[in-house]
Amino acid sequence: MSMLPWIGLVVAAFTLTLFAVGPLRDYLLRRGQTDSEGERTSHVGVVPRGGGLVVTPVVLLSWLFAGHGLGLDRVTLIAIGGGVVILFFVSWRDDIEGLPALTRLITQIGVVGGTLLLVPLGPVFQGMLPVWADSGLTALLWIGFLNIFNFMDGMDGITGGETVAIGVGTAVVVAMAGSASNLPPALSVLGLTAAAAAIAFLRWNWHPASIFLGDTGSIPLGFMLGWLLLTLAAAGHWAPALILSLYYLADGGLTLLRRILRLERIWTPHREHFYQRAFAPGDDQRPIIRPILAANACLIGLAAVAAAGDGIIWTPLMAAVAVVAALLLHLERLARARTRIDTEGPAA
Repeated sequence: MSMLPWIGLVVAAFTLTLFAVGPLRDYLLRRGQTDSEGERTSHVGVVPRGGGLVVTPVVLLSWLFAGHGLGLDRVTLIAIGGGVVILFFVSWRDDIEGLPALTRLITQIGVVGGTLLLVPLGPVFQGMLPVWADSGLTALLWIGFLNIFNFMDGMDGITGGETVAIGVGTAVVVAMAGSASNLPPALSVLGLTAAAAAIAFLRWNWHPASIFLGDTGSIPLGFMLGWLLLTLAAAGHWAPALILSLYYLADGGLTLLRRILRLERIWTPHREHFYQRAFAPGDDQRPIIRPILAANACLIGLAAVAAAGDGIIWTPLMAAVAVVAALLLHLERLARARTRIDTEGPAA
């Protein structure tokens, strides 16, 4: 089968996103749909929010086209597409006027639960649990991941970079697993189209960002990328799936645990993530995002090693833990240095 049409689709996703975000930005500015400085934001001034109005439809249409052409069954396409559409419109309303956290959570539970009922992924936990427990924990993981994906979207370029890492990483894992694996061949194209749209969005979202994704981007993208990762895990490639998402899971998960232990309301905006505490609003964020992107590149390589077979799983998995731990320690050192400067002033 010729790969040329699918390469063309990846290029089309990149091009359409690149040239559509600018007009959207102008429209959002005229509409007043902007993010001002606040508890969660990391910028100074007013920046439009809603880049997901381009990114999400481009990725979804690319997925539907590729999935149909590469053999994904119709029920899967309807379930994923319907879930994205529901999350997209609910998130857009949340971007415009704000919705109660409970309303957002109930919507996510309904979408994830409905998708798993229509298209069971299989034993994500490799048969170690009863079917009902596997399905329940899979749903919990999926909802948790899409929320972490949303919560972590607090710095220029970070969610675009994570989308690129997971998208490209998925394609690499499929390639390394080879034709003998039971991975759907469509996964590679789905991952690459999501990555292509994210790369184009980074043209507008790299520091200093001129537009943000908003919930219309981060929530549906978290849902779609979560499905990619869970599909890898259900096919037996749980270690590569874990490795690819490890930085977001670690930063988001440890921050959530810290807030729970402090009895804070975990659904409220904050600037407590490791990367957020490493810089102040208005600072140049590139020294923070670059090591994050470098760590993600290492994770892609380690996921490829884990996917290659021959029983090599625990070595790359432990190496991935070491990479993420080193990154978090680096961010923590930067955070402490910034706190010291804020309290004591710059050294003479």
